[in-house]
Amino acid sequence: MGYDGAAVLKRLDLRIDQDDRIALLGRNGEGKSTFSKLLAGKLEAMDGQTHAISKLRVGYFAQHQLDELHADETPLDHIRRLRPEETPAKLRARLGGFGIGAEQADTLAGQLSGGQKARLSLLLATIDAPHMLILDEPTNHLDIESREALVEALTAYSGAVVLVSHDMHLLSLVADRLWLVKDGRVAPFDGDLEAYRRMLLGQDSAPNSSKNSVKSKRPSRDTILALRQDVRKCEERLEKLQVMQDKIAAKLADPSMYDDANAGDMDAWQKKYAEVMDGLDRAEALWIAAQERLEAAENA
Repeated sequence: MGYDGAAVLKRLDLRIDQDDRIALLGRNGEGKSTFSKLLAGKLEAMDGQTHAISKLRVGYFAQHQLDELHADETPLDHIRRLRPEETPAKLRARLGGFGIGAEQADTLAGQLSGGQKARLSLLLATIDAPHMLILDEPTNHLDIESREALVEALTAYSGAVVLVSHDMHLLSLVADRLWLVKDGRVAPFDGDLEAYRRMLLGQDSAPNSSKNSVKSKRPSRDTILALRQDVRKCEERLEKLQVMQDKIAAKLADPSMYDDANAGDMDAWQKKYAEVMDGLDRAEALWIAAQERLEAAENA
């Protein structure tokens, strides 16, 4: 498969089953998006054969699709085109489920933020309950709360998932199979995400001689800096979640929330609080793991 007669990927022999959760790993430019487009039917194979179940429904989300939204139409207009028979209330409920509130539903797409456009594109990609969902960098532009909601939705999703993302947190929670896109091939990766990270860091500091190979056992300065950056990112994620936790806790502490008229809101806020607490637990585990990797590297 490729473009204009030039192959980007070749000699592929792969199978995807309905319960697969696959992360496509590889450096930028190796062909991850090209492979995603083939699976989504956006690109035809130059040679070989592809086989799929009859009436296969595929949902596809990629960052460039944000630019394909109709700038002069509202999110309500976008979804009404796909579900013309549904009532406005039902359409707004669909939008609300993806974090697009009443005000944003009536705002022109060209005036939405990057995160709001991403949530709308995700809704459009999944509205037909696809058997296979292909997501190319789905968390770009999404805030922490939206990312955690995406993780929860993908965990509950019953079809196959193919993920392209640099968000290791997302991959670690969703993917159970790793495929490496490298040197024109796509093949299962035997290691885990940590082994993949080490492989990338090892490539970045590849030795040029046997003498340098002995020295390379001690992590390079670039490796240390990358690990420190991971720790900082984990700390930032924890801080944002803690701020979110404090805000929700303050909301739940408001006596008016316990009035009968606010019973529905109370359930929603309690669910949101539980989700944030779960996110905090995962974020803390990632932070501890990042700290341990950094300490091990600095003490090597």
